Formats: sequence, structure tokens, C-alpha cells
Amino acid sequence: MPTDVVMPQMGESIVEGTITKWLKKAGDTVEKDEPLFEISTDKVDAEIPSPVAGILSEIKVAEGATVGVNTVVAVIGGAAPFAGPAKTAKAGQAAPAPAAVSAPAANAAPASAVLAGPVNAGERLRSSPLVRRIAKDNNLDLGLIAGTGSDGRITKEDVLRHLSEHGPGSAAAAGPKLSGELAPLSRMRAIIAQRMVESLAISPHVHTVYKVDMTRIARLREREKGRFEQKNGVKLTYMPFIAKAVVETLRKFPIVNAAMEKGPDGSNGSIRYHEHIHLGIAVALEWGLIVPVVKEAEEQSFPGLARAIADLAERARTKKLKPEEASGSTFTLTNSGIFGDEFGTPIINQPESAILAIGGLKKEAVVLTDAEGNDTIAIRSMQHFCLGFDHRTIDGADAGRFMGELKKTLEGWDKEIG
Repeated sequence: MPTDVVMPQMGESIVEGTITKWLKKAGDTVEKDEPLFEISTDKVDAEIPSPVAGILSEIKVAEGATVGVNTVVAVIGGAAPFAGPAKTAKAGQAAPAPAAVSAPAANAAPASAVLAGPVNAGERLRSSPLVRRIAKDNNLDLGLIAGTGSDGRITKEDVLRHLSEHGPGSAAAAGPKLSGELAPLSRMRAIIAQRMVESLAISPHVHTVYKVDMTRIARLREREKGRFEQKNGVKLTYMPFIAKAVVETLRKFPIVNAAMEKGPDGSNGSIRYHEHIHLGIAVALEWGLIVPVVKEAEEQSFPGLARAIADLAERARTKKLKPEEASGSTFTLTNSGIFGDEFGTPIINQPESAILAIGGLKKEAVVLTDAEGNDTIAIRSMQHFCLGFDHRTIDGADAGRFMGELKKTLEGWDKEIG
């Protein structure tokens, strides 16, 4: 009995989705819950699993097509695929013909084979976000690795085997090869562009930068990271320290967690003071940026925050987030410091009123003054924090008080970390 595969509704407000990649081709065998295709919506990018086991007999919607929820995009079971062109969801939109059934695995090239030229020259590489991240971290050119997965898909085992036999590549080998190309915007990139322009048009942005002495936290983290990971099952990074301090400071200054709401006539009508702190954590992806949300962060313990942040970030990178986990934030953290910058001047994540950019943590020579007024020079771990805020809602004095309290909390850290 044939089974229709439909475009899922990824949240109540989602009405359509774009198929960005088919992970199987017509004629392939699929298992129940095996990733079948990838979609992009205005909330998340996600892998969609197969609803049943069987043969993917027909692909009805081509990669790149945008269709409404519940549209049939493929059929599993039924008659074998024919060689004609696949149907598309939009009139006049051409789609590639379904590919032939893949050759038996015995005919595949060895997973770690390195050829004189790229294995996939002129073809679109098929791999998961995890595989691409491993390749990026090890300067590997995926075009030189023969994939043993369906339709030549490069699997995690393929890339790890290649690393074990040949080691990491050179920086030049993994560099971008886009010179002279004209690349269309992905759906996520287009949405990011639209929202950034809208945010600047909506909110009068002001930024204030504070330098914070993170030495106490740096020493505590170095001393406790092994025990913490063993006890809580997650690595101890600086982010939960910052997140916990931010949450506590937001509770003292609720205006920074508030939002401007328009009146019935479209004018700035009122300020919404949120009951809870829904903490957005900006996560950089290979294909864009997403902001998963720790809901009711004020209720989380320090280990709970650490686990929630690590879990959301990992599922964002592997396209496992649910739409509701990437919406509803009331305040956002963005850690541009991981790329080495001193500090950034972030754009507000609407409809919030503020966003905090975390700069790079660096050791500096700092003048310290003791209680008697004596000055000494010491090496300290210093970090810049930049608050971007909506001046309609937050005055400079409010922002200054918030940042001063945050600085005091981080520099004088005296809380249990679990």
C-alpha cells in the first residue's frame, strides 16, 4: 500500500516549507524514521524522517521548491519509479528526473580512497552537518572522499576512516572555492537579511561596552571543569556563567527584558514586561544563524542551564530543533568572541529590546588598586561585553545600571556551580 510523505507543519504558525535536500533518491530503500529529506522554514532547518519503511517510489517535489504544509512531496511503496521527470509543486517549475537505483554496496569505492582529482567533481556533495563540521575542523576537502552512503552520501564513518588513514588536510585544501560564482540566497539567509534590515528600521539602536575581569571565573572553571563534566555530563564552558549572571541581572532590571508593543493605530503604545526570562542563545551554523531559546531560564540551576545550552546548540547544528525551541526569546546572547574579536555591536533580535554580545576572553596586563590605594600590575583574564539596546524602551542610565550589575556579578562570582 503506497504511503504519501507530506510537508510537515513545523509549528502552529508555519504554513510552508522549502525542500533543501533529498537524502534519498527514487528507488532507494528507506527505513522507518531514517532521515529522508531536509527542509527550511522561517523558524528552523530540519531533517524529516521517513514515516514508514519501504522503497521511495516517487519524488514529487524537487529540491529548492517551496510548498504548503501537508503537500504530498513523495510516495513510499507502490509502483517502481519511471524514468520521466519528477512532478513539482509549482506550475512551470522543472525538476530533475528521479535517479536510478544505487549500485550494490560491493561496487562502491573504498571509503577512504584518495584520487588524483575530486571524487565528486561537478556533482553536489551529499553529507550531513556533522560530517561537514568534522571536515571543516580538519581542513578536509570532501570532494576527495568517496562516500559509501546512499547515492554516494559521505558518512561520518567515511570521513573518520579518511582521517585515520591520511590525517587532516591543509588549510588551503578546505578553503572556500566560490570565487566568481553567483550564489542565490538560501531561505535561511534571505530570512536573516530581511529580519536584520527590519530590526534596524524598527529600533533606534544604541550600544554600550564594558570590560569585565573574568579571572575569578576562569580559575574556577579550570579547577572544576573535570569534576563538573563527570558529574553533570556536559563540558563546563564560560557560557553558563554568563547566562546565569545575565538572568539574575535581568530579574533586577526587568526593563531590559521588556519589549515595546504597538498600539491599535500602529504607534508605540506600551511596554510589555515579560513574566519569564526566555534566553535566546545565538548559534552560528555553516549555512546561517539560528537562535534557540532556553525557556524560563530563571527557573534553571547552573547545571541545568549548562545542559540546556549545550543541548540546544548541538540540535541546532544537526537540524533537530523543534520550531517552538527557536522562537519566543525575550533577551539574546551572541558569542562573537569565539571567532577572536574584541567585541561586536549586535543587531537586536526583534521583538526584544536588548541583546548582549560576548567578546573574546584574553589575558591582559591590568592595573589593580588595593584598599590602601596602592597600584600593582597583574595578568588578568579580561573580556568585553557589548549591550545593544532599543532606546525607545531602555534609557542609557538603565543600560548602564544593568551592565554595572552584570560586571559586579561576574567579577565577584560566589555562586555554587553544582
